[in-house]
Amino acid sequence: MTVSIERVEWEHPDAVRLRAAQRAELDERYGSDDHEPGVVPTAHDGPVFLVARDAAGLAIVCGGLRPLDDGVLGPGIAEIKRMYAAPSARGTGAAAALLRALEREALALGIRRLVLETGTAQPDAVRFYEREGYAPIPLFGHYVDSALSLCFARDLGVHDPA
Repeated sequence: MTVSIERVEWEHPDAVRLRAAQRAELDERYGSDDHEPGVVPTAHDGPVFLVARDAAGLAIVCGGLRPLDDGVLGPGIAEIKRMYAAPSARGTGAAAALLRALEREALALGIRRLVLETGTAQPDAVRFYEREGYAPIPLFGHYVDSALSLCFARDLGVHDPA
């Protein structure tokens, strides 16, 4: 699937719609709305939020970056936040295209390592991140004591992402 990637504000209507769909799906998967062990992301802590649009212009995938300046994981690290693909976009390559765009944005910001948290009730997300070169890492930050969390990371090299 051919998609166009667009940088948008956190409160852009398409970003809000996709994040709401993500939260609804997670509520259903986990059986409650209490599945966010970390700090809820906002417009104030993420310099980048992207949406991928299909050929008709419909926003179908989203994701953002939140730099981590807590000193625990070291400098040059950001967390991928609110990565979500609408069901119609899954398996089309649209999410991979958005992830590569996030990696390019990270490199432009001087970020050399991306980390993320996903959950135990999201095996499809685990498969996606592993297929895209993300490796399991120990739980970090607010996720350390979470029984529902799985964390992954990818070091961005000089030639990444293509």
